[in-house]
Amino acid sequence: MALDGCGQICKCILIIFNIIFALVGLAMLGLGLWIRLSSETKGIFDINLNTQAFVIGVTVLIVLGAVLLLVAVFGEYGGCSENRTALGVFACLLSILTGLQIAAGVIAYVQRNEVGKQMVDFYISVYSQYVNKRDPGLSVTLTIIQNTLQCCGIIGALDPFVKKTCPETGFLETFTFPACPTVILNLFESKGPLVMGLFFGIAAMLILALVCSSILAKQIKTSRLPFLVHNT
Repeated sequence: MALDGCGQICKCILIIFNIIFALVGLAMLGLGLWIRLSSETKGIFDINLNTQAFVIGVTVLIVLGAVLLLVAVFGEYGGCSENRTALGVFACLLSILTGLQIAAGVIAYVQRNEVGKQMVDFYISVYSQYVNKRDPGLSVTLTIIQNTLQCCGIIGALDPFVKKTCPETGFLETFTFPACPTVILNLFESKGPLVMGLFFGIAAMLILALVCSSILAKQIKTSRLPFLVHNT
């Protein structure tokens, strides 16, 4: 189809956008499936205390990754083949995702303290189960959490029960290394605006892709009119 300059730009933006979308979707889906199915992390799902929020989070990660892949397929096909039907489905799915993205950003900011407390409860549950069972899966889980957040146990680097799973520290640092519950709470409280900004930034990108898909669909329709008139 003969598209003008604006249409060609929108087409290129959509193609690039959906490639990125597909990669993000694959990463989220792969990470979610790895956390859920890997022998190294299955111990997380055997915990009986306060794990519901985490399980839901992993499930959402898997579902969202699959949805992003589906959206990318429709967007990429619609953009490359200039198919208005595929672009329509893409725009519909993208509108829903944009609304959910904005809502999630607001909820994450408003409920950041509550989310932080739930994550602390989850950490303490993993900690307690590890201390009682010494399960290798839980050991891996604690190691990942503590090395990511640079914290140790519930009292700091002097915690004797999880010392092997904590980051390595120097002699002086041992006495000042933070406990994980404190770090988790501070993280959610201090990074709340940043998290909401991240959600809104992604929503802005989705809106840009939505606008481009609408412009491209209109351009495709306009370019087909002379052909339809000629055949009638």
